[in-house]
Amino acid sequence: MQPLSPDDPVESHNSTSPPAPPTKVDQISTVCGEVGDLEALIQLATSRDGLVNDQVRQRAWPILLGYVPSKDPEIVSNGTWKNLPLHKDEDQVARDVDRSFIYYPKNQSESQLDRRKADLSTVITQVLRTYPMLSYFQGFHDIVQVFLLVLGADDAPDAVSHLALSRIRDFMLPSLSPSLAHLRLLPAILQAEDARLCQHLSQTQPFFALASTLTLYAHDIEDYSDIARLFDFLLAQDAIVSVYFFAEIILSRREELFEISSDDSDMLHFVLSKLPKPLDLETLITQTMSLYTDHPPESLPYRAWARISPYSVLKTARADFRQQPLSDGVELFQRQEIQLRNDEMLEQAKALLWKYRGPAGQVGLAIFVGVLAFWLRKKWL
Repeated sequence: MQPLSPDDPVESHNSTSPPAPPTKVDQISTVCGEVGDLEALIQLATSRDGLVNDQVRQRAWPILLGYVPSKDPEIVSNGTWKNLPLHKDEDQVARDVDRSFIYYPKNQSESQLDRRKADLSTVITQVLRTYPMLSYFQGFHDIVQVFLLVLGADDAPDAVSHLALSRIRDFMLPSLSPSLAHLRLLPAILQAEDARLCQHLSQTQPFFALASTLTLYAHDIEDYSDIARLFDFLLAQDAIVSVYFFAEIILSRREELFEISSDDSDMLHFVLSKLPKPLDLETLITQTMSLYTDHPPESLPYRAWARISPYSVLKTARADFRQQPLSDGVELFQRQEIQLRNDEMLEQAKALLWKYRGPAGQVGLAIFVGVLAFWLRKKWL
């Protein structure tokens, strides 16, 4: 598949000219090649213009996701996935794929769009059948279509499998609560950086950020070059940086938000749920990294970081996660799924305690809830 971004610039010089300095493409090719300098690649992907074009991304994205293309034995390939049982969410996948490729690529014929949609359906279905525990969410197709356009239909399934299990696993659990836990970090980040703005938004729940963070901003950014460049940055950084990126967007709109009454939570929600246009990506990326450095997760107020599950990608997709095989992602998924069920049982017990909150019943049920909580913690820790 031909990439959508322009070809690499070709430099020409005569024999008497001094050697041209290496271009950014040359630098990225070097660190992706024999040098294998991951830290240098992360810095290049984060710096202005990211990974430059799709030819470079085809080499760099797999490295940033921690795998070697076409050599991962954990990926079901060669069409054998077609013989696997249907995934429970395939009907929803078909509906979402039907409304994909709205903004890009441009100037496609109907037959070309149909081919791309068929490829998109194949990639998503292959990943879901190979890892049937994953729950599809609306917006996953927005993410996958970017990987499809960058990597092509043959290489996208490997990348999407690693993304699903190592980077956005929380979003593919059977409950929305892990995704909402990401959003609850936003007030803590804002409090750390701008307490006055945080107070101004205190009556507005951070659910306005759900669509953007859930889809790594692919649902909202309409320009292909912008979303590909943002993916360069997000894949290079810890998973939690996506949340810091949204916090930086909020901070960049400070004056606009103060013009809206703090009591008008509906209007604040509406404004914050729409990304500003145009989006100054390079400035936002630079400021996001400063925000992340100044207020790392462990330093956030309200014990926000301590409340995040130890199995969440926010904690596991850090440091050396790129050395983890996909089987680790599967195991972490299963552990977090158990934790979610246990939390649900605990909440049901608390609801029962409230229902029978007379003096005698309250004492007995309080003891029961305490014992249950202790048992559940032992079970999944």
